[in-house]
Amino acid sequence: MQVDFYHLTQLPLDRALPRIAERVVAGGGRLLVVAEQEEARHALDRCLWAYSPESFLPHAQSGGARDDRQPVLISGSVEAPNGARNIALADGIWRDEALAFDRTFHFFDDERIVEARQAWRALGDRSEIVRRYWKQNDGGRWEQAA
Repeated sequence: MQVDFYHLTQLPLDRALPRIAERVVAGGGRLLVVAEQEEARHALDRCLWAYSPESFLPHAQSGGARDDRQPVLISGSVEAPNGARNIALADGIWRDEALAFDRTFHFFDDERIVEARQAWRALGDRSEIVRRYWKQNDGGRWEQAA
């Protein structure tokens, strides 16, 4: 099981998340995107529709009749009716339920850094978990810092 911590320091989530989602879908995977607040889920939905005029990333918000067919599903819970094995925690809140997936992308900014560090430390003692910490450099590119 792999957990990737993405510290948002230069690019906002609405520019970082679509790139991860594209890579997951291009590799044949499915992604569950989790945000607790309804307003945040609506913003993520708009972001995934409009982030790039030259590409299309099929997705939906959970609760629809075809959730099981969605490559990317936005939800307020960690249940994956689309069968996703990848999860993106998009609101900066760590959830231990994410460890049931094959890969977790935990996005957080400076407002949530204390909680992210707590999650990082808590996962450090678990040999079945590979942790990686990614931080943006001054140019906005991701660099693995740990």
